[in-house]
Amino acid sequence: MIPVKGFAGQNVAVLGLGRSGLATAHSLRDGGAHAVCWDDNPAARETAEAEGFTCKDLRKQGAFDEIATLIVSPGIPHLYPHPNPVVVAALDAGVPVDNDIGLFFRSFADSSWDNFDTLPRVIAVTGSNGKSTTAALIHHILTEVDRASQLAGNIGRGVLDIDPPEDGSVVVLELSSYQTELARSMTPDIALFTNLSPDHLDRHAGMGGYFAAKRRLFAEGGPDRAIVGVDEPEGMFLAGQMSEGPTDDRVIRISVDRKLTGPGWQVFARKGFLSEYRKGRQTGSIDLRAIKGLPGAHNHQNACAAYAACRSLGLAPRVIEAALHSYPGLPHRSQIVAEAGGVTYVNDSKATNVDSAAKALSAFKRIRWICGGLEKEGGLGALNTAKDNVAKAYVIGREAAAFALQLDMETEVCTTMAQAVERAMAEAQEGETVLLAPAAASFDQYDNFEQRGEDFTQEVRARLPA
Repeated sequence: MIPVKGFAGQNVAVLGLGRSGLATAHSLRDGGAHAVCWDDNPAARETAEAEGFTCKDLRKQGAFDEIATLIVSPGIPHLYPHPNPVVVAALDAGVPVDNDIGLFFRSFADSSWDNFDTLPRVIAVTGSNGKSTTAALIHHILTEVDRASQLAGNIGRGVLDIDPPEDGSVVVLELSSYQTELARSMTPDIALFTNLSPDHLDRHAGMGGYFAAKRRLFAEGGPDRAIVGVDEPEGMFLAGQMSEGPTDDRVIRISVDRKLTGPGWQVFARKGFLSEYRKGRQTGSIDLRAIKGLPGAHNHQNACAAYAACRSLGLAPRVIEAALHSYPGLPHRSQIVAEAGGVTYVNDSKATNVDSAAKALSAFKRIRWICGGLEKEGGLGALNTAKDNVAKAYVIGREAAAFALQLDMETEVCTTMAQAVERAMAEAQEGETVLLAPAAASFDQYDNFEQRGEDFTQEVRARLPA
């Protein structure tokens, strides 16, 4: 655990008592602060009280008297679409609002580092798609080369719940826009931006606010090195803002759309081959096509990002290449759950928006596609660009019929996962892929995308020969 610094003897309010909220309360207590907790859910309050914390209704008049700051869990809105009443009360009382990411960065370093030969490093990964895979891939590579590494943030452990760092160790953080938009302190050594596509637009009042939340990791943090995907205009703009000129290798540009040129530092993938160029010369190359855990161009972008981060730490290209081959992939992200009768079954339940689903569809040929759920803003038109890869779509969800009408391909309304899997498996032929890539949120039928992916996996395996 990382004890929170700077609040010893003070009252700090904690709003939201899920995983990150409870970890924050414990870290505040370890740092000598008194955590004053609140959650609208009585069960969450009971859990906190059982662990020795004081719960106080922060919605009541005078609740923020003698409170030093308010720490807000990521899922609680503080501005758009409507700020939580507790956040409004804090701001009205002049109380600063922060989150666990801000507390982590202000508390991570301590005096024990004076005895380290190599200072610990923090790599922070953000973007719309590929954050989890990129962060997990960096952590995997470091682990494979016996470099102490911890994976935290939006994946793995809560940021304040990790172990104190060792000499030369690395903390790899996956950070969502919900986390970057509010943190008052962000000082990663390496900041990484994968890509940008529409998501969480109600929370950020549109694409501009969404990009601004991501950009804060770079603008507020001033990382020693910025790794930026430049396949969208926002990434190009961000890379330009971070760079002092064409030869500034503090910025590494990455792409899967084109070959990058110039005297700077670039990593890109074309036709399945990763290339690294520095000062106009090629310094590394990896054939990604045979790496089973990283199928498709979207995963090749993740490989470029992870490669660039590990090269920034001084790892050699061949060392990174060997580690890429042993990467098993993450659950619910292009995860091969079965292969039988010449058919491959892939769980990409994490493809919760149109862009990530389109990338999944482009990664495979001859697809029996299971899709649908709680549709997000923007429509489904972009999915039709990959229709040549789809033999048929099997649509699930409460609004399956309306979802299917937007697809320019053969569809079958199945509604339930069980029916979709049964129909797709019955019609799948040798050489085809049965792919779950919903292009929608899961909340109309499931608690989360993990539960949806597990349901798909169970339905597939239950129907395979013993």
